[in-house]
Amino acid sequence: MFKKTIMFGIISAFVFISCNERPSTPFKIDYEKYELDNGLTVILHEDKSDPIVGVAIQYHVGSNRETPGRTGFAHLFEHMLFQESQHVGQDQFFKKIQNAGGTLNGGTNTDGTVYYEVVPKNALETVLWLESDRMGWLLSTVTQAAFENQQEVVQNEKRQRVDNRPYGHSNYVMIKNMYPEGHPYNWTTIGELEDLQNATLQDVRDFYEKWYGPNNATMVIAGDIKKGEVKKLVEKYFDEIKRGPDQSNPEPQLVTLSETKKVYHEDNFARSPRLTMDFPSVDQRHFDAPALELLGQLLGDGKKAPLYKVIVEEKKLAPSLYAYSGTREIAGTFNVTVTGFPTTNLTDVEQAVHEAFARFESDGFTAEDLDRLKAKYETSFYQGISSVLGKGFQLAYYNEYYGSPDAIATELQNVLDVNMSDVKRVYEKYIKGQHYVLTSFVPKGQADLVAEGSRLFPVKEEKIVQNVQKEASEGGMDIAQIPSSFDRSVEPGDGPQPRLNIPRIWKQEMDKGVNLYGAKHDELPLISLGINIKGGMLLDDPKQVGVANLVTDIMMQGTANKTPVELEEAIDALGSSINMFTSKQSINIEVSTLKRNLEPTLDLVEEILFEPRWDANEFERIKRETAEGIKRRAAIPSTIASNVFNKLNYGDHILANSTLGTVASVESIELADVKSYV
Repeated sequence: MFKKTIMFGIISAFVFISCNERPSTPFKIDYEKYELDNGLTVILHEDKSDPIVGVAIQYHVGSNRETPGRTGFAHLFEHMLFQESQHVGQDQFFKKIQNAGGTLNGGTNTDGTVYYEVVPKNALETVLWLESDRMGWLLSTVTQAAFENQQEVVQNEKRQRVDNRPYGHSNYVMIKNMYPEGHPYNWTTIGELEDLQNATLQDVRDFYEKWYGPNNATMVIAGDIKKGEVKKLVEKYFDEIKRGPDQSNPEPQLVTLSETKKVYHEDNFARSPRLTMDFPSVDQRHFDAPALELLGQLLGDGKKAPLYKVIVEEKKLAPSLYAYSGTREIAGTFNVTVTGFPTTNLTDVEQAVHEAFARFESDGFTAEDLDRLKAKYETSFYQGISSVLGKGFQLAYYNEYYGSPDAIATELQNVLDVNMSDVKRVYEKYIKGQHYVLTSFVPKGQADLVAEGSRLFPVKEEKIVQNVQKEASEGGMDIAQIPSSFDRSVEPGDGPQPRLNIPRIWKQEMDKGVNLYGAKHDELPLISLGINIKGGMLLDDPKQVGVANLVTDIMMQGTANKTPVELEEAIDALGSSINMFTSKQSINIEVSTLKRNLEPTLDLVEEILFEPRWDANEFERIKRETAEGIKRRAAIPSTIASNVFNKLNYGDHILANSTLGTVASVESIELADVKSYV
């Protein structure tokens, strides 16, 4: 594999390769699609590689189906569907799937709600029993008490994810200024708590009956299945569910801005100022959407991107940034987000963004640049469908929002077909000289950092008070039991545990204690490679924690023969990803590449490992970025809890530390320390 020995002052290492092969034919996922009499679309996909099954149900109902004054209902029902249904007891959904050895969850966004389970194949009938019961037999459990219970859950989620975290209100501020009153994207997915508090039980029941019928959903069953048996189970559990009202898909509602809007908010939890610029664009099915996707990467992805070069490298206003196209079902935006250093003035950032745009216009880009990003996009696409659940999500999504599962391949090809003139056209149409919404989020008391010309935008923040336990109201409505043709209270029994068909793993012993392991899969044209080297933070000096982490960061910043930009371009041109990172007890390299590019990718891995560049400028940038990241994490509740847990668990042992180290330890590390570690 490698011509040289891996040396990090450690005892041993191992390498694992997973190979996916596929003939060079047009991309396609095999499936069977059919529809029940009640309108439920069912898609079956066989994947015998593991004895598991993934089930994904995509309901075509998100917050864009709501109306002003009645927001948050879709997200509310995401929770209520996990609480109980007529034949499944309180909080039993999670327990039953987890007892079967599976996982499950759900999610809501502006355009839809999805539920999923991944279980051993013998538990598929249990999944279908559960999913059918909450699709057809939920309303008898939607009582006033249940409604109020979930109101509390949603309120607590808002506290955690919005009110009490850095930049938690950024989406709210942006959409209120981007979309006019009444536009379906004018409110957040979590909704207004006042709307839920003012809603009646009849309101929420009406919403469920309107949108959660089988004819407004696609169910994908993917994995180790026998189609004939699965069809019988689907018919048994879903066929008698009543059809809901027929609903048409929402039409695009694109927005335009008559002026640029600049607003700001003083954030109680942010440690650094953040600027976001959003330009209105198009919906996800628009002809221009693929070109906007690649434009985002050209502007902000990588060291050659003009936004990075101007903001991070030259002006040193921020440690990193991102730009992307955010197209959705009925509208979209093109986004640039920059989180600066603690003293960065966002006026400077805004000016730097425009300077980067001007440079993009003057310097342009090459066909090679575009091909490089297409290769990277293609690899990422394949990675997204490498599991049965990933395929389930994508098949359901493309069927529900594009009209056919085959659109998954069509949309991939649309991106790969984008040419240079397409990118230039969408830049000039949607970005150059266009109005935008700019938000400045700055730490509390530092309004002097906001972008010039910004006005304060009012944000209602919930007061932090001690929670008072309250009893749920009773009554509300007389709710009759929903009949069924058989006794659904009888839980299906799981069949015998499936045998695990582990793929044949080959092993090769190499020099210096390195062992090579590999396994072959034959579905996608990808190869995944992992290298694990014992040591990591465990070998750091306890007085200077963070050296190992900086080792893995700096080794990805060029080689003796390649500048940081040249190395990044070489990796992207192959459609590969090479990530090097430090854990508490190991240093890891994770590689993914298209099968056709394995050999040149391995050459790059070898070059990274054995011919580091030790770029002093990049090292100083990485130190600044790492220290800033530590400061930002200090305001995140989950990070605080993790740090306290590690201290309690490990005491004075080095494993009590974060692999990043502390601000003081990182600032004390010199390039010589990093070289000595290796």
